[in-house]
Amino acid sequence: MTGRRQRPWATGRAEEATARPSYPRTSAAARVRPAPADPGKETRMASTRKRRMFLALATVVAAGSGTVTAVAAQAASAGCRVDYAVTNQWQGGFGASVTVTNLGDAVNGWTLTWSYTAGQAVTQAWNATVTQSGAAVTARDAGYNGSLATGATASFGFNASWNNASNPTPASFALNGVTCTGAVSATPTPTRTSPTPTPTRTSPTPTPTSTTPVPPQATPTTPPAAYPNPGVVTGDTGVHDPSVVKTPSGGYILVHTGANISIKTSTDRTAWHNAGSAFPSGASWTLSYTGGSNQLWAPDISYHNGKYYMYYAASSFGSQNSAIFLATSSTGASGSWTNQGLIISTSSSNNYNAIDPNLVVDDQGRWWLDFGSFWTGIKMIPLDPATGKRSGTSVTSLAQRTGGTTAIEAPYIFKHGSYYYLWVSFDLCCQGASSTYRIMVGRSTSVTGPYADRNGTAMTAGGGTQILAGHGSIHGPGHEAVFADTDANVLVYHYYANSGASYLGINLLGYDSSGWPFVY
Repeated sequence: MTGRRQRPWATGRAEEATARPSYPRTSAAARVRPAPADPGKETRMASTRKRRMFLALATVVAAGSGTVTAVAAQAASAGCRVDYAVTNQWQGGFGASVTVTNLGDAVNGWTLTWSYTAGQAVTQAWNATVTQSGAAVTARDAGYNGSLATGATASFGFNASWNNASNPTPASFALNGVTCTGAVSATPTPTRTSPTPTPTRTSPTPTPTSTTPVPPQATPTTPPAAYPNPGVVTGDTGVHDPSVVKTPSGGYILVHTGANISIKTSTDRTAWHNAGSAFPSGASWTLSYTGGSNQLWAPDISYHNGKYYMYYAASSFGSQNSAIFLATSSTGASGSWTNQGLIISTSSSNNYNAIDPNLVVDDQGRWWLDFGSFWTGIKMIPLDPATGKRSGTSVTSLAQRTGGTTAIEAPYIFKHGSYYYLWVSFDLCCQGASSTYRIMVGRSTSVTGPYADRNGTAMTAGGGTQILAGHGSIHGPGHEAVFADTDANVLVYHYYANSGASYLGINLLGYDSSGWPFVY
């Protein structure tokens, strides 16, 4: 029988980490308002013609952080601000995020252009169509984000190569042909007592304040042409089998396979920091399943009824002597977790394996635990919402492989729209850069199934629609989890770098016109 995957524990930062679409940044540039006309000149010209002002104002601030902010005006009703930031940089490559804010009249369709001066070359982009000819770069809207009202923003990101010596920020940008040159106007600013001309529809639009957050862009409905790289993450990003919950205060807690369950936290979903372990004094109740090891597998964290629930597995490589346990905490912090006991266990007499748990609460408020790895695949049992423990003895089959392989595991059920989506990982984990893990999905209108893929193939008959697989220097992405955030649904997973170490992967999820998910 095919054995259970091995669990390597890696720490460090992925050199392959790349930029994800970023939230709009607050500009570092001064907000400049259009100045009234010279009063003497106004008096001389009043009798000969009507006065119409055409202003062009631009400011550019280039900070050492690699952020450029530009404000431009075309005639009296066009203007933009551009925030450009290098979000990650490694040997031979870097990731960047760009946010453009429309300060003028609404536009329907936008093109942003700039030039590089040190040989940088864009290799991949998301949320915009980016092309490059020589040093000149052109970014066009992706369709769904092409309409920008006054004060609205559009964000996109890209990966690029560089010469490992110099990666200067672009000196200027142009939006729809209006150049943001960064030139300092030589016209002195008149005093506040100067007469102000009667405004017309062509008068410059005042820069909006940044006190009201701009709503996130609509979720895209068209998949990218190729798999995107993971979004940028920083700090302590070495993980395996991650699960993330958003806290009531807006932060994030991540738990993953490791000694007594490893914990990480983040305030922004980008910078992650080690935060100890769930059981710093050990988990003696698991040792009969782990063979004495303190390595606990595949935790699943969620928040219900004012506290955190964490289901996790205790087992050893290739063994069906496995168990799933529950712990709860009011804070999610290291040392705060209370063991609530055994949920389900398996032995060699079973045809499935009790690892890789996931709690799902359906629309009727019923609790279910899906789990499984290899053998006959993914199973589901009912839980008692009052205790989080098993209710009854039923076991429902949700998915399994056919055709001579049993390699399926890491189930995760997430409700979106009218469907429950069953996410799973096919093929082999835990072989470093040789891992063949890939993320698959099927869906059903019932939490207990039957689940089928895009082609209508039942997941109990080997069906599954591929959502993400290895590409470039991203190897074996898998053991996925999904959660809802303010900007989009978020896919969390681990992947392997060329070095063989495993790292945190995060991408956003879009849904096409038929409701099937894709990563971007």
